[in-house]
Amino acid sequence: MMRVKDNEQQIKKMLFGFMAISVLVRGVLAAWLEFGNDEVYYWTYALYPDWSHFDHPPMVGWMIQLFSLNLLFDSEFFVRLASVVLMTVNTYVIFRIGKDIKDDRTGFYAALLYTASIYAFVITGVFIMPDTPLMLFWLLAFWMAVRFDLKKENKYLVLFGLFAGLAMLSKYSGAFLWGGMGLYVLLFDRKRLKNPYLYLAALISAICCLPILYWNMQNEFISFGFHSDRVGLIGKFNINYLLTEIVGESLQNNPVNYVLAIIAVVATFRGKIKTGKPAQRLLLCMALPMILLFLFFSLTRPMLPHWNAPAYCLLIVLTSIWLSERNPVEDGRFAIPRSVVAAVAVLLVVVVVGSAEIKTGFIPLDRHTEPEMVGREDFTVDMYGWRQLGTKFEVLRQNEIAEGRMNEEDGIIGSEWFPLANLDYYVARPLGMRVMALGWASMLHKYIWINEIRGGFHQGESYWFITESRYLKDPNAIYQKQFEEIRMVDTIPVERCGKTAKNFFVYSCKNFIGRPKTKADFMAQM
Repeated sequence: MMRVKDNEQQIKKMLFGFMAISVLVRGVLAAWLEFGNDEVYYWTYALYPDWSHFDHPPMVGWMIQLFSLNLLFDSEFFVRLASVVLMTVNTYVIFRIGKDIKDDRTGFYAALLYTASIYAFVITGVFIMPDTPLMLFWLLAFWMAVRFDLKKENKYLVLFGLFAGLAMLSKYSGAFLWGGMGLYVLLFDRKRLKNPYLYLAALISAICCLPILYWNMQNEFISFGFHSDRVGLIGKFNINYLLTEIVGESLQNNPVNYVLAIIAVVATFRGKIKTGKPAQRLLLCMALPMILLFLFFSLTRPMLPHWNAPAYCLLIVLTSIWLSERNPVEDGRFAIPRSVVAAVAVLLVVVVVGSAEIKTGFIPLDRHTEPEMVGREDFTVDMYGWRQLGTKFEVLRQNEIAEGRMNEEDGIIGSEWFPLANLDYYVARPLGMRVMALGWASMLHKYIWINEIRGGFHQGESYWFITESRYLKDPNAIYQKQFEEIRMVDTIPVERCGKTAKNFFVYSCKNFIGRPKTKADFMAQM
């Protein structure tokens, strides 16, 4: 085991050095990797800000606007800059949580394990997702709840309400913070029900959520309806859903962290952890209901494993307390446990192998050779080839315009929000083209509103339709009644290390003859 001097200055020196390496690595990845389907879609939140959106509350869009100076700088790095910065802040916050509950050493363990989490390091620390601001306010809210228990100062309860409200303004799952607080109060601290600051905190959270409520009132509560369909018990029991969820949670949170969290929870229930009993109870009240509820939902329908990852991040604190008690200070030094080193090593392997696979495809995930099937089984190409497509399409487009077959003002059309958002950012944005969505409303999401902002559809318009071999769509089947002529123009191969990673098939859709659809038409389909 590596041994470190148990000294506040030495621990902070190592912590800040570790954070500096983390931010450097994540900054490089943020600039180097192309957007994933979800990320580039959230770019539209900043491009067309609103009080809320079809899928999520508005905070992620506001963060993109803030860190990119309202998209003045709109490269991948600046769109993702909020993630690079906020994850660094989160690392320090979780250090402070561990420090307040026990000591600097516990906080240092927590910072290392938090950084080792694939969810924290990659999903919220490189990629730009609603989880990016969620995790900042989630950890700040929990920290304030801990400080209130330790110091009994009402200002921390009020700050908990503020940060919990901002967490809900980031992602609906932020509501679990209040669920956990309520459970803790009812089980362990009923006298807090007499504290008026508890209700002030709840009021502040409610005020934070007013933009969400206002937008949904203006849009027939469409967002709440969408998410209510994604969770619940309506469905047939399927053990594969549960097993997939468990495996996904383990991988996204780092298998080492996952196992350590389970051990720490068991140790807590067996009374083996002595430090910070109130904090332990508060932590379990905020973490376990979220984890168990989504596991419960996964009995009948597929879940996404990052949905309850914030709860696992709280369990990192519990794990750190357990590790701290098991590895006492000896001769003025303490050990960094092998399990923590292993967790960091797993992260390094995932980052190196994952980024190399995206860029080179050295692991043959897909063996299809048919042009229409290439890349079908390789999920890594979702984040590769878009820049290449933009360059090659520009040449093809200019040739078609020069030959008089298409016009400069012709836009791009698609039937689903992804990969339409990728085409919007990587193809249309550099060329100043308009992107429109025409299809079933449940698959258009924010593009229902974007259509309206961009002027809607008009008779006689022509569009480009671009589909890829990974998610192949036939425009003739989709738009045969919408356009007079649909013509295959060309195939654009995306090369990766000398091999075709996927193909893009480019069509022209000439002379729109369908009935122009308004936002009301699309809303009526929902």
